[in-house]
Amino acid sequence: MNAKQMTEYLDSLESHGIPSVDCIVFENHELIYRHRNGECKESTLYLMFSMTKVLTMTAMMQLVEQGKVDLEDPVSRFLPAYGKLSVNRDGRIEKIESPMLIKHLLSMQSGLDYNLERPGIMRVLRERGQQATTREIVDSFVESPLIFAPGEHFEYSLSHDVAAAVIEVVSGMKFSEYLKRNIWTPLHMERTFFAKPMNDDVADLAQQYIVNEQGKIEKMPSSCNYQFTVSYESGGAGLISCTEDYAKFADTMACGGVSTEGVRILQAATIERMKQNLLGETGKKDIVTKMGRRGYGYGCGVQVLLEPELIGAKAPAGVFGWDGAAGSCIIMDTASKRSLVYTQHVRNCGMAYDTIHPRLRDLLFS
Repeated sequence: MNAKQMTEYLDSLESHGIPSVDCIVFENHELIYRHRNGECKESTLYLMFSMTKVLTMTAMMQLVEQGKVDLEDPVSRFLPAYGKLSVNRDGRIEKIESPMLIKHLLSMQSGLDYNLERPGIMRVLRERGQQATTREIVDSFVESPLIFAPGEHFEYSLSHDVAAAVIEVVSGMKFSEYLKRNIWTPLHMERTFFAKPMNDDVADLAQQYIVNEQGKIEKMPSSCNYQFTVSYESGGAGLISCTEDYAKFADTMACGGVSTEGVRILQAATIERMKQNLLGETGKKDIVTKMGRRGYGYGCGVQVLLEPELIGAKAPAGVFGWDGAAGSCIIMDTASKRSLVYTQHVRNCGMAYDTIHPRLRDLLFS
């Protein structure tokens, strides 16, 4: 990695209106690069949004590793509400005979979508208000028909929120407690926790920005619309954390599941299974047409670079990770034991996914 080129690129983002950035790179447990600029301080926290998914999937794969969950298990084994499913076929509602499986949740092939105002959610919020729990809201998702039968397509969705509810059932713990005991505490991720719907009172939380309809970056409240209530814990987009905490996690995953202190959170073989592409040809077309991820497949909550030559990527096949709605990303490679965590705090920033993340990926392996 060329540190000078990385720094020059990160500093150039200010000219595009990005108020601040932070970036950490590890290789085999050694911190080899750190750079931040703008409003960012060492203590700065961020709404991580969909970067939450990688932690949720790690928790799920721990349970798979322990034999408590199988990827082929029906979701209804753990959440009975998912035993009766229907699908909307061009306005015609049909019953679904084949079950939704755990692997469908993990790979975004469940048939759910990301409609945060689906009728079931609105009903639960009316009835339970801010006391509505993860399980209560997740059970309501299937009060509406699916948009396709499980396994037919890839659709980025609320699937990993459902996975969080499954983890609660299997572990007998609140989702946050499971994460704290099995990932956060072992890795000393001491500044990682669940957001609330509004977070203006969280000390050290970075100012959140948004790209408006005119393409200008402006301030916005520190809201997390994926956290439906103060009692809900979104496995798909609910965490607040800092660059340092996520870098500890990324380094551990890149090093085969073992932390710098020798603590193992996953077996190396489980991580390889986690990043195995689960999409067929239809799903691979979907991830391109719907998300623009050419050359990538999708495993258990992570995109996986399958064909670097197709997109001219300098990174090798097998690099995996994901990103978040405010523009942050996590990139890992088990072959080189290299990892990168990048944070910013700008919603609706298309440049982050189309330009910044691919550029950081290639600079990491240049």
